[in-house]
Amino acid sequence: MTQIPTKSQIGIYGLGTMGSALALNMADNGFNVAVTNREASWVADFIHEADQLSGNLRAFESLESFVNGLQTPRVILFMIPSGAPMDAMINRVTPLLSAGDTIIDGGNADFHATRRRAAQLTELDLHFVGMGVSGGESGARFGPSMMVGGTTHSWTQLKPILRAIAAKFDGDPCVDHLGPDGAGHFVKTVHNGIEYADMQAISEIYALLRDVADWPAARIGTLFEGWNEGPLASYLVEISGKILQATDPETGSAMVDVILDQAGQKGTGRWTAIEALRLGQSASAIEAAVGARSWSSEKPARQAGEIMLPAPETAPDATSKTAPKLPDSTDLEQALIAARILGHAQGFRILAQASDHYDWSLDLARIAEIWRAGCIIRSSLLDDLSDALHSDLPHSQLILVPAIRAQLATAIPALRRVIITATTAGIPVPVLSASLAWFDSMRTGRGSANLIQAQRDFFGAHGFARLDGEGSKHHGPWGNSAQQS
Repeated sequence: MTQIPTKSQIGIYGLGTMGSALALNMADNGFNVAVTNREASWVADFIHEADQLSGNLRAFESLESFVNGLQTPRVILFMIPSGAPMDAMINRVTPLLSAGDTIIDGGNADFHATRRRAAQLTELDLHFVGMGVSGGESGARFGPSMMVGGTTHSWTQLKPILRAIAAKFDGDPCVDHLGPDGAGHFVKTVHNGIEYADMQAISEIYALLRDVADWPAARIGTLFEGWNEGPLASYLVEISGKILQATDPETGSAMVDVILDQAGQKGTGRWTAIEALRLGQSASAIEAAVGARSWSSEKPARQAGEIMLPAPETAPDATSKTAPKLPDSTDLEQALIAARILGHAQGFRILAQASDHYDWSLDLARIAEIWRAGCIIRSSLLDDLSDALHSDLPHSQLILVPAIRAQLATAIPALRRVIITATTAGIPVPVLSASLAWFDSMRTGRGSANLIQAQRDFFGAHGFARLDGEGSKHHGPWGNSAQQS
């Protein structure tokens, strides 16, 4: 292989879809990039395909020569599977490194593992960066959104490269140093959780149009295409419109109609829900989206349930004159706007709690800004949210900011009407429903938890606070009937 005599500014190990795209992006932007891969044959093929950029790409067949081909202090980006493969790679590469070198994990990693690895490498005077990368193959190649967690030393080295290759929003690079150790990977995890909720909410509106209004896929796609020109403008609405208008070349049917209704998941949405619960927060919209994907995998049970479980009397295929009529497209649009605002608000609340818990000092407004281009959840909504996050949040809640309250005042009534129709027709809308339930929880000044506290005191003597007194160790007059445990 032809090698350029100068040492490279950054190395990329792992030439799969994302690693290859990032290497080409960096080379395009004038950086000298060293590349290698576990399978040496991939390296030669990659360089051959990228021959027009070969002046900025240097290929190595061994890990040792790859490390030696980097400028010091070294910066190495690993684009390999997270978990055990990353731990194994750290064990292999650390003996080859010198004090001050930086290892970057660019995969979707558990941020707890990132924090552990960062602490482990600090003891060796090495730096570990957890970097979330969003935008898929196209984003990685032409401009992703990137969320960086690690030391200031590492960010100083990475900043010129990452700002050059990142997506730009009005000239602002969609990348930043968000905090130490696992901060970047945690923010990427929550990004993906919001992505789950967004995707599910869109699919619920699609299901209503398909199963209640009996619209063909192409007509729904045209509606989504129109919505993408307004307040719902976003990457996910845009691609949904295109998907729904695509035709299967084999059958001539709508492409979406020949796809099995079982959704996959790689775990980041589930991680978001788990971490929200650990932090004492509600991520009900994200939890509902994760649950919907899990339920989708149980197709045989769902097919049996369709036969064995009773449908509503007003289901779309019933002969009843009370069969539901779908709200108009404006209501559907506003319902989706409401669900998206509420899902994002939950996500940012989780970020705020994690920032306090792990002492990360996350800049929530900046996170919203770097999500405005390049990433999967990019949307015009993030403009509104970044503006809101630059202001003081009443009681730390986005939905209490005046501009956001004004949007919800218009959208929530439509969300209620859409959910009523879905419930009457027996169409599952878990994310739309969970979003509204959370909204109603947050607008209920006197809830029902007083009864829960009484129940806890009755069976466990846990005590409660009174409205007319201080302290939390009051007990009720339950007498001998209380069963304490």
